[in-house]
Order: sequence, then C-alpha cells, then structure tokens
Amino acid sequence: MTLPLSVWNTAPTSAPAQRKGRYIPGSAAHPAKMLPAIAAHAIATYTRPGDLVLDPMCGIGTTLVEALHLGRNALGIEYEPKWATLASLNARSAAQESDAGTGTVRCGDARRLTDLAPASARGEVALVVTSPPYGSSVHGQVRSTRDTGERGVVKKNFRYGHDRDNLAHVSTTHLLEAFTEILAQCHTMLRPGGTVVVTTRPWRARGELIDLPSAVLAAGKAAGLAPSERCVALLAGIRDGRLVSRPSFFQMKNVRDARRQGMPLSVIQHEDVLVFTRLPSDTNAPASVARFRSRTCVPRAPRGGHGGC
Repeated sequence: MTLPLSVWNTAPTSAPAQRKGRYIPGSAAHPAKMLPAIAAHAIATYTRPGDLVLDPMCGIGTTLVEALHLGRNALGIEYEPKWATLASLNARSAAQESDAGTGTVRCGDARRLTDLAPASARGEVALVVTSPPYGSSVHGQVRSTRDTGERGVVKKNFRYGHDRDNLAHVSTTHLLEAFTEILAQCHTMLRPGGTVVVTTRPWRARGELIDLPSAVLAAGKAAGLAPSERCVALLAGIRDGRLVSRPSFFQMKNVRDARRQGMPLSVIQHEDVLVFTRLPSDTNAPASVARFRSRTCVPRAPRGGHGGC
C-alpha cells in the first residue's frame, strides 16, 4: 500500500531557538527531545481548538506545551519521575501563558495508559503525538576541547534515567513489543476518527541499519490502527531554495566514521512521521502483541547491538 506523502517544513529555526522562552530551565537535559515545530505542525493539522491531545511517552512535555499554546487540552504520561516533573512544570507554564486549555501529566508506564489516564479522557482523545526511544548513539550533548579547554570530548545528558525497566534500555525487539502495547492503549483512548502521529528515524548499530520506521508502521497495524500517511519532517532549514543542515556532533562523527570505512552515508535531514487513524467504524479490539511478535522483524545488529529476528 502506498501512503500519501508530504514534507513538513519544521526547522525554519534551530531546536534551541524553538524552545527559548517556552520551556523551564533543565528541560534541555533530556537526551531525545521532540522538535517543538513537529508537534505544533501535527497539532495544528489534525486537531481543532479545545480538542484533547495525548503523548503517552511525553518526556519534558513538548507535545503538551505546543498543544496548550495552540488552545488545545493536553495529557501526558512519562515513566521517569524526573522528566514527569519537568513536563508538569512546562505544561503549567504553557497553560498560564496561553490562558487556554488544561495540561495534565501522570507518572507511570504507558503500557498502563488506560489505568493512568483520567477516566473522562477515554474515547475522547483527538490526537496522539509521540516518539519511541531509539538509537542511543544519537542521544546526548557534547562538549569538545574548544568548549572545555581540556583534551578530548565529553558526552553528557545521554541517559533517560538509570531504571533498567525504562524502554530506552531494552532490545529493539522488546521495545517494539512494548510500543505495540502502548499504541493499543492509545487506540482505546482515541475517539472514532482520531489520529496518531509517531515520529521516528532509522539508525545504525555497528554499521547495521535498524529500520525502526518500518517496524513502527507494523506495530501500529498490529495495535488496530489504520496507516494513513507517511511524511517527512525536516530537521534542516530552507533558505533560498536550499537545505540548511543542522547536524549534531554525533551525526557528523557517525557519517565521517562510516565514510572512512567505505560506506557512503549522508547526514540525516529529516524525521520519518507515521500517521495512523482509528477508523470511525472501528469497533474491533486491537490485535494482540503475540500476533505482532510473529509477524514483525527488524534487521539484526551485530553482537552488542540492538537485536532483531
């Protein structure tokens, strides 16, 4: 099946510029923050003022902040208490600034979403915007010799937390099983005709490609959702008809290392955006995770990398 494709111009400015003045201090420490303009574009496209927007893995609350600034109501679930606290503070600040909508954050495992969310929200969510954790090699911030005055490179803010049950620490196969459960829970929370937007990207583990977008597409289907679009959200700006690349230190390093080994890689300039719909006539329960396990495969990485089938 060929899905409709569109390109989202979501990086006219850098990520720090998009967050400036809208997020409380400490928010930048999260290792894998969603680009605010991606969340904002999805919310503006698929909802109306007053609608309820949900992020079951909300991190510092980017989806919630952007929803509140656009006059929507927002609900977030976050596993790590540290980030849940920051998300709650960010949502509170956004609600005060926008003076429209309410933002709620619950701390817990998104696989128990229907238990954690307010009962009044079940079947009322217009839009889910979220992103699974992926590829630790693309997470974190770097300070080089130029920044510190000391020899070498220092990496910081690259962990979601130290709880080994956090899905950021599990194998790719386990992550996809869990993410299918989360999407199945979202299916229950959605109103008929509601939309799910998942941002993701492939990455490489020791040179082996992990095609997470295709695996997430299969996970959404297994959760009872109907794929409706597969889009591109730019991470590069556009100036005079040309892309303005804003690669991270890790992207540049990975590309240079790969090219030295003869692999013609390029810097990633976009996020994959997978869009699903809960069909208005859909009354069936989501498919089981067991069925997902039997049907879905991700590329196997070498030993020490992320697993596959």
